[in-house]
Amino acid sequence: MRHSSILCFGFVLAILGVCVSAPRAGAQANHKATAGTISGIVHDPDGIPQLGATVEVLAEAPGVILSHQLLTNTDGYFRADNMPVGFYTVRVTLAGFLPALEKHIHISANLTTVVRIELESLFTSIEELRRPPANGTVEPDDWKWVLRSASGMRPVLQWHEDDSDSSSSVVADLGPPRQTGRLEFTDGARRPGSVSNYDGAPGTMFAYDDRYGSDSHLVFAGQASYDDDDQAGGLATVWLPMGSQADAPQSTIVLREAKVGPTGLMFRGVRIDQNGTINLTDHIVLRGGGEYVLVGVGASAWSIRPRFDLQTRVTQNWYVDAIYAALPATVTNGDNAVAVLTETDSPGVLADAMSQLDSFPTLLWRDGKAVLESGRHSELAVDRKLDNHSMLQLAAFHDDNSNVALFGKGYNLPSDFFPAYANLFAYDGGSSVSWGARAALRERITDDLEWTAIYAFSGSLAPISVADGALRDALGTVNRHSAAMKLSGKIPGARTQLSVGYKWVNGLALSRVDPYGEAIYDISPYLQIGIRQPLPWPNVGHWEANAECDNLLAQGNVPINTRDGQVILVPAFRSFRGGLSLQF
Repeated sequence: MRHSSILCFGFVLAILGVCVSAPRAGAQANHKATAGTISGIVHDPDGIPQLGATVEVLAEAPGVILSHQLLTNTDGYFRADNMPVGFYTVRVTLAGFLPALEKHIHISANLTTVVRIELESLFTSIEELRRPPANGTVEPDDWKWVLRSASGMRPVLQWHEDDSDSSSSVVADLGPPRQTGRLEFTDGARRPGSVSNYDGAPGTMFAYDDRYGSDSHLVFAGQASYDDDDQAGGLATVWLPMGSQADAPQSTIVLREAKVGPTGLMFRGVRIDQNGTINLTDHIVLRGGGEYVLVGVGASAWSIRPRFDLQTRVTQNWYVDAIYAALPATVTNGDNAVAVLTETDSPGVLADAMSQLDSFPTLLWRDGKAVLESGRHSELAVDRKLDNHSMLQLAAFHDDNSNVALFGKGYNLPSDFFPAYANLFAYDGGSSVSWGARAALRERITDDLEWTAIYAFSGSLAPISVADGALRDALGTVNRHSAAMKLSGKIPGARTQLSVGYKWVNGLALSRVDPYGEAIYDISPYLQIGIRQPLPWPNVGHWEANAECDNLLAQGNVPINTRDGQVILVPAFRSFRGGLSLQF
């Protein structure tokens, strides 16, 4: 019966696909409203356009037999207009080159989907494995627009403005993969405040991208710290069946183990994450997902954390998002699709898999039981594309936190102060409920420089009375203003990528002000600096030195006297992480 239902459902979808895709007489205007254009350029590995290449565009919709056969001109250019909306397979053949096949190319209504296809010969493919990428870089610095989305989700569309065409276009790069592996040698905490990695320690991380066919990725990542006092390790597997992080499903499994403090306790955790996208109409996209987390140090705690983002494109330049997500937001290397991103902000599937290794919510201890830092975030955001280089976002949101994680320093504290390294601890600060608002402007000033300005008004835990009993009884939610500025760019000549940011908060704040906004814009309280410097080591892959400093001036520490003694609460750790990375 179950298989019959599935077959019937699939048959109905196939009939609907035929009905939707079939042209109807007398409805030419409606056909244009649901049709798009695909165009592209075919070139060889040296960038030389190829004349006479055969380009086949095949529809992937069930029951739809639609095929367009095109030939490239002297500039290697091809174009097909009035294509029904949907997913297509592009196949390119040319004598003397290997065939190129790419699936799941999406054509949207009233948009031009632009593809860049690179053909290779067998000898070129072998040579590509022996030599580093051109100019010593792995990824281009093309400016791309994306619809913003909830943390942990992926962009739906990438907007690329072309002066020769008044319409926007969806960009898809169908060139051969340049990344296969990444190795990092670092010292310092990757995510300060995580119970599985409070302190910094020398360690090695790796990621390997194993391609299946032309459009599927299975990425493996691992990490090991070999300091006797700070032993930690983890494994992550990321499955990308459609070969892209944008508008595609993604499955993630993470296992982690770490020694917690001098007591010999071991943190163990598993995290399973799934993302997916449903195109409801040409202008409405539902992107959802969730994660299951199970962690423990002696006693264990678990949670199921759903999230979704309903994205609507109202006009050419206006977008509206209705968002629900768990707190703390899952951080994936800052490429969680804020309004405007550059390729340098998104190091790709390898770095993303590495960031998954320590993306657990903080484990806390309360009344002798293990609990997880948890909360709910609801948001309504409006994005306005101002011009080709800037985006404005206005958002109103509601945060309902049931277990707020506070961090600090203290000695000989009771069991509710979860011990970590040396005299550090994590503490359940209790609940916090607040309404807030956010205004953010992100603009690309030049090809090598962009800036972000953010204002947020939200609630934060702060001392409101003397702590005669439990510390959390002396805390309450107070409204705080915050303002942040971040500059990111590349120094000409040296190719140094530099990021400098500062977030100011008016008054004492023991927990984060607008933590969701911090996650999607990749900014944290007070002064932070990041540096990535390519190194001139030829013929051995792409070497890079990197350094990350958070709360460089050690601001925001709050001393509090409790019945158990004095503690210093640290809403933002001062931390440093640096080392070398090799990408090949």
